[in-house]
Amino acid sequence: MAKRKALQLGRSVPVPVSPDDAVLDAVPNPQAGTDYVVRFTAPEFTSLCPITGQPDFAHFVIDYVPGKSIVESKSLKLFLFSFRNHAAFHEDCTVFIGKRIVSAIKPKFLRIAGYWYPRGGIPIDVFWQTGKLPSGAWLPDPGVSPYRGRG
Repeated sequence: MAKRKALQLGRSVPVPVSPDDAVLDAVPNPQAGTDYVVRFTAPEFTSLCPITGQPDFAHFVIDYVPGKSIVESKSLKLFLFSFRNHAAFHEDCTVFIGKRIVSAIKPKFLRIAGYWYPRGGIPIDVFWQTGKLPSGAWLPDPGVSPYRGRG
């Protein structure tokens, strides 16, 4: 049996230099026999515009129905923080985050909503989902209204 790598939780861990260097820790789902929705909300996400190098800001809502594993929240926070100096388009950041979570924990269902603040006067909202929402699992509205001067 392979030795399990230590979690980032409970110890000092440097912020990853890039999203590619970040590790998403998966931990056993304590309610593996029950379908339920986990929601992470990151209202202060930042990355860089790949053209101008200026900061881009987003409000993320990530919903998933776990299978055998759940995402450890400190590792998710460090993963999201690693985008602060990462240059990518809004669409790439949003879908990349969703796919990395799926790769780490293999949820039954995942939906990510990226509500990006205006750049050049145009807000860009990006949505991606995968898997099938199990019947009986309640998926609430993301709770972020269409752009009307978010803040």
